[in-house]
Amino acid sequence: MRILILSFLALSLFINLVGCSTNQGNTSVLKIENGALTYEVDGFLQTKISSTLPGTKTLMPTYQSSEKITVNGKAIDRFDHHETKESTIADGLPGRQWILRGLYEKEGIGIQKTIRLTTYDSFPDLVSTQVSYTNTSSVNLILENWSNNTYRIESQNDEPPFWAFQGNSSSARSDWVKPLEPGYYQKNFMGMNDSDYGGGIPVTSVWRKDINIAVGHLALAPKQVSLPTEVFSNPMEARIGIQEDFNDHTVWKPKDTIQTLETFVSISTGDYFASLTKYSELMQAKGITMAEPEDASFEPIWCAWGYERNFTLNEVIGTLPKVKELGIKWAVLDDGFQIAEGDWNANPKKFPQGNIEIKRLVDKIHDNGLKAKVWWTPLAADPGSKVLREHPDSKIIQEDGSPQYITWWDSYYLSPTKDATIAHTKETIHLFMEEWGFDGLKMDGQHMNAVAPDHTLEHPNNSFEGVPAFFQMIYDEARNIKPHAVVENCPCGTCMSFYNMASMNQAVSSDPLSSWQIRHKGKTYKALVPQTAYYGDHVELSDGADDFATSFGIGAVLGTKFTWPKDNPNASGKYLLTPEKEIIWKRWFDLYNNMMLSKGTYLGELYDIGYDKPEGHAIQKGGVLYYAFYADHWDGDIQLKGLEENKTYLIRDYYNNETLGEISGAKAVYNGSFEDFLLLEVTPK
Repeated sequence: MRILILSFLALSLFINLVGCSTNQGNTSVLKIENGALTYEVDGFLQTKISSTLPGTKTLMPTYQSSEKITVNGKAIDRFDHHETKESTIADGLPGRQWILRGLYEKEGIGIQKTIRLTTYDSFPDLVSTQVSYTNTSSVNLILENWSNNTYRIESQNDEPPFWAFQGNSSSARSDWVKPLEPGYYQKNFMGMNDSDYGGGIPVTSVWRKDINIAVGHLALAPKQVSLPTEVFSNPMEARIGIQEDFNDHTVWKPKDTIQTLETFVSISTGDYFASLTKYSELMQAKGITMAEPEDASFEPIWCAWGYERNFTLNEVIGTLPKVKELGIKWAVLDDGFQIAEGDWNANPKKFPQGNIEIKRLVDKIHDNGLKAKVWWTPLAADPGSKVLREHPDSKIIQEDGSPQYITWWDSYYLSPTKDATIAHTKETIHLFMEEWGFDGLKMDGQHMNAVAPDHTLEHPNNSFEGVPAFFQMIYDEARNIKPHAVVENCPCGTCMSFYNMASMNQAVSSDPLSSWQIRHKGKTYKALVPQTAYYGDHVELSDGADDFATSFGIGAVLGTKFTWPKDNPNASGKYLLTPEKEIIWKRWFDLYNNMMLSKGTYLGELYDIGYDKPEGHAIQKGGVLYYAFYADHWDGDIQLKGLEENKTYLIRDYYNNETLGEISGAKAVYNGSFEDFLLLEVTPK
C-alpha cells in the first residue's frame, strides 16, 4: 500500500463552513462572463457553460459535475456550497479570481472542496480551474482519481456530429484531427502509452459547425494526466475532460489536502486553430519562451535517407550537384554513419579513415554552396555502446527494476536529467558541429517525445518532467557553437510534446502517413508556434509520393529524399529522380524559392478544416492572399474568405500561371473545378 504524501491546509480556514448546509440546488451561486463565455456554478458546485458568440446554440442544457474526485470506489461530485470570495489579480497576469468552498459529508466520508476560478484580462472566452480537496474524515480514504472540466456537449445533428483535435501520442500514429461518431473513445494519456511513445499537447478541442469547446491543463511542465474523449449515441453527446489517475491503493490520510492542476475551458468559432493559439499564448504569458525563428530553417531540404542506412559516401557526394541544381539549400546526412546509437563516431566499416571522412563530406557539401545537417537520435543508447560502457547508470530504470527499452532502435533510454547523459550529449553536439562542421541537427525518433519515470532518482517523475530542459540544453549548446544553427525536432509519427516546441527552430510533419496528416499537423504547429518553420518532410511520404502542393499551399518548407543517378539497390523504396520527375521537382522548388510562402502569415481561423468543403487554407504575405484548396475532385463554388468588402481583387492560379478574372467583396465566391488541389493568388487592384 503506497502512502500519498500531500500538503496540509489548516482546517481552520474552513471551520466556519462545517454544518452550514444549503438547499440552493441548481440555483446559480456564481455567474462569470468572460468575453463570449458564460460560466455558471450552482449550489452543489456543479457548472454550466454557455456562449454568446453569434449563431451558437446550446452546449449543455443543465449543470454538470465537471470537477469531481473518486475515493473508495465512489465518485464524489456534489458538494454543498458555503462560501464565495472574489478578488482582483494585479500582479503577473492581471485578471479576476473567485474562490468557492463546499462540503461533502455522507456515509462516513467527509471532504471539503475549494475551487479557484480565474479569468485573465488578456484572454477572453476562457476560464481556468484549480481544485483543492481536504479529507475531513477521521479515517484514511483510498484515492482513485480527480477530474476537471468534464463536460457533455450536445450534438446539433451536424454531419459528422463532431470533429476533434486530440494531442496524445501512441504507436498507432493516428490523425491528430478526426471526425467523431457515436461509440468513439480515446483516453489521450499524456504519459508513456507504449514502449517508445508518450507525451503530446495537453489540449482536447471538440467542435460542431457553430462552436468549439477546448479543455486542457496549464502546468509549465509535462504531466501524466489523461484528456479522455468519448461520444455517446442516446442522447448524441461528446464528453471531454482532464483526469489524473492515482496508483492502486493510494492512501489519503485525514486532514491531508490534494490539489489538481490548473486546467481550463475555452470557446471559439471554427475549428481547433483558435483554441490552440490561445492556449499557446497563455502558456507563453505564464513563462514558456519559444525559440526565435531562424531564416535558414525556411530553406528547402534534400535528405540522403533515400539511400537509407546502406548509403555510400560516393552516392551522397555524387548527388550534391543535382541538389544544388534544383535550388535546394540543405543536404542532410541521415542514419547509418555512426558506430551505434550512443557512440556517434564514424563507423570504420563505412569510413575506414574515421571521423575525418565525415568532415570531408561536410566540406564537400559546403563546396557545393549547401548547408549541412546531421541526423541524430538523442536519449537512445544501444547495449554495449560507448556511453553505456562508461556510464551504465545513465539508463532509465522503471518501477519494476527493468531499464526502459526503445523498441524501434533496439536501444535503452538515457535518463535526461542525469549528469552522464547531459555530458555525453554535449560531447556529441561538439563532435557534430565543431569537429565535423555541420550547420544543423536533425533530431529523430518517436522516443524523444517523453520518457518514463526513472526510479533511480529521488523523485522519479523528474525524468518525465525534465525532457523539455534536456532539449533546451541541446538547443542552447548548438546555438552557442553556431549562432544560426537549425535545430529540427522530428519525433517520428507522434503528436509532438508542446513543451519540447520551445527548444527547436524547425518543426516537421515527422513521418506522415498521408497528405492529410501533413496539412493538419502544419495547421497545428502554425497555431502553437506560428513563427517557427514547419517542414512538410520528404515529399516521397505524401500521397502519390509527389504531393508538393500539400506542403506548398499551407506554407511548409519543401523537402525530398530523391536518389540520383540511380536507386540504391538496398533501399526499401524507389526514389530515383527520373527525367520526368526532375521537371516536376525543379518547378516546385523554383516556385518555392521565388514565393517563400512559408514566411507568410498563416490565416488559420478562416477555414474550418473539418466542415468547410473543399478543405481550405490561406496565407497572407505582402498584402496578397494565397489560397490552397484540396479535394479528390471539386466542381462548384469556393468561398474566398478574408477579403475586404469594398475591394476588387485579381485572381490567378499561380501554379499554372493562369489569370482567372476578378472578384469583389467580403463574401466573394469563385466557381471552379479542380482535381487534388487548387492554388490561388488573390491580389487587390
